[in-house]
Amino acid sequence: MLFNSIDFAVFLPIVFVLYWGVFQRSLRARNIFLIITGCVFYGWWDWRFLGLLFFTAAVDYFVALSMSRTEVRGRQKLLMGISISANLGLLGFFKYYDFFLQNFVEAFSLLGQPIDVRALNIVLPVGISFYTFQSLSYTFDVYRKQLPAVKDASIFFAFVSFFPQLLAGPIERARNMLPQFSSPRVFDQAMAYDGVRQMLWGLFKKVVIADNCAAIVNPIFADHGAYEGGTLMLALVLFAFQIYCDFSGYSDIAIGCARLLGFNLMRNFAYPYFSRDIAEFWRRWHISLSTWFRDYLYIPLGGSRHGQGRTVRNVMIIFVVSGFWHGANWTFIAWGAANGILLIMLLLRDKHHTMKGTVAEGRMFPTLKETVQMLLTFILTCFVWTFFRAESMTQVGEVFSTIFSPSLFQFSVPGSLRDLVFASSGIGVMLVLEWIARERQYGLQLDGIFNRPTRYGIYYGLVAMLILMAPLTGGEFIYFQF
Repeated sequence: MLFNSIDFAVFLPIVFVLYWGVFQRSLRARNIFLIITGCVFYGWWDWRFLGLLFFTAAVDYFVALSMSRTEVRGRQKLLMGISISANLGLLGFFKYYDFFLQNFVEAFSLLGQPIDVRALNIVLPVGISFYTFQSLSYTFDVYRKQLPAVKDASIFFAFVSFFPQLLAGPIERARNMLPQFSSPRVFDQAMAYDGVRQMLWGLFKKVVIADNCAAIVNPIFADHGAYEGGTLMLALVLFAFQIYCDFSGYSDIAIGCARLLGFNLMRNFAYPYFSRDIAEFWRRWHISLSTWFRDYLYIPLGGSRHGQGRTVRNVMIIFVVSGFWHGANWTFIAWGAANGILLIMLLLRDKHHTMKGTVAEGRMFPTLKETVQMLLTFILTCFVWTFFRAESMTQVGEVFSTIFSPSLFQFSVPGSLRDLVFASSGIGVMLVLEWIARERQYGLQLDGIFNRPTRYGIYYGLVAMLILMAPLTGGEFIYFQF
């Protein structure tokens, strides 16, 4: 079920009324109700894959219980191995089987030994990368004795199947969410209103900006050889806003929806395009995944504790793995490696922790130096996004060769001028509001900045833009494919 669909517009009010009106007296009944809503929400796409979701949850639930009942470290390691194998085994089969098979066949062909093996064309279950990592983090925490095992199955299954962030995150931690599922929840009107505002902000970014950008970007990349370098550069800039508004828009809707039900999800984006270097960008982009890799891969590998050489190795590992997590294609691996190299260049000069505060903190406008830093970082990320958007490494090379040619100064308006005007208008509004609210959690947290009439004028203005500027055919969220 899509957040930007009529189905969800009907589904959410029903859930809200039943959750607060019917299931308010029993914590277990509420959690069971949330499990049911998660099943409906996920099963709306394809109910047959619900079995994978509950298999993952069941394995980790029983593994964690078993680990809590023994003090024998060897047995605990064996159980942890079962959890890792089950989770990553399923993820690897559904997401990477055809990729490895294809590369295996191509490798033998290069050696002059062609083999005929058919791909299975496996359907990738929506959200499997997200709920797998979320469930796996629980067994890691129990194994490390950072969290007690949950005995009430309804609490843990509600945590894994919680519908607001089930399909595309944020990838929540059991340490943050399990206590919330274990405690009585009382309706908080201020919290609910804030949730609605954040959902509005997410819908605005998705529908007005991301979908209108997609109407321009997708045709250009589908026939990139027909366009000039200037037009391809425009496509990269618009894709940078498309991917940000699509994914952060989903996160905003998920966080806001959870707040309607009395839950606090972790922040997933912190205005990354106001970053002054690539290290700051990665502290602000997809925070739930970045911190997951930091806690469960980078630190266990040794982090930065064993010298510069090991640190460089560990940084490159987590970025390559992060790229591969995004998709079974060499372009994603190259995207991760490119980001890793850029970060390592800062690390080698000990410049990777210099930009920790908010840009222009306490000031309305940035300095000239900060402005240049933000622009250069944004342009750099646009080029790196090429690997993420391209279908193949060949396409990456062709796009770059066209951009870095005299045709960079040639430009044509692709597709409908309407789409470009709508996308540009939405981007302008977003950048202004996010800059104003850059020291807050999201772009519509304007209390104390504007008076009430001005705030409501902004809210109604965004609603009007949603109605008037929505593309005729809205798209799925990009991260559903991961």
